[in-house]
Amino acid sequence: MPPVRFLAVPKLTIAVLLIAACRPAVGDGRRATAPMRVASGQAVGTLTLRDAPGQPLTLEGELSGLPAGTHGIHFHTVGQCDATGEFASAGAHFNPASRKHGLENAEGPHAGDLPNLVVGADGRAVVRMTTPRVTLGREADTLLDADGSAVVVHASADDKRTDPSGNSGARVACGVITATP
Repeated sequence: MPPVRFLAVPKLTIAVLLIAACRPAVGDGRRATAPMRVASGQAVGTLTLRDAPGQPLTLEGELSGLPAGTHGIHFHTVGQCDATGEFASAGAHFNPASRKHGLENAEGPHAGDLPNLVVGADGRAVVRMTTPRVTLGREADTLLDADGSAVVVHASADDKRTDPSGNSGARVACGVITATP
């Protein structure tokens, strides 16, 4: 009978394999980014979008160089951010179910409605929001449809009730949402 041989495996390798086995599979999540710019073309940060089947979409990142105060932030229907015309190329708020605007509107909200964004006196904002109303998949409520979508920051706070945009004012920053591997 041949001698029994043991394979020496470093402890670190075993730990890495155990951690990898406990993490969800990479294919379970979908990701996209939205590089944000103001009308002058200056980059103000990048937002990351993530979702997984059965989970709400997460929008997060850091923005800088924006006016201090409270601002409406929404997903818009078209993946274009032409600064001429105050980013009008991004279209209206993303609203595949044809609802009224506003997180506090009994006939709403639009799928693209999000909580207000607060920008500090230093022009910086940390973005961390979730929404169950949109996806990055193939569903009808996907932000990655044929003409894409955009994230738009508005000049004023969203009143969360008034259709069509919550009186959130001009569009001050915009980012086209692009799928990432």
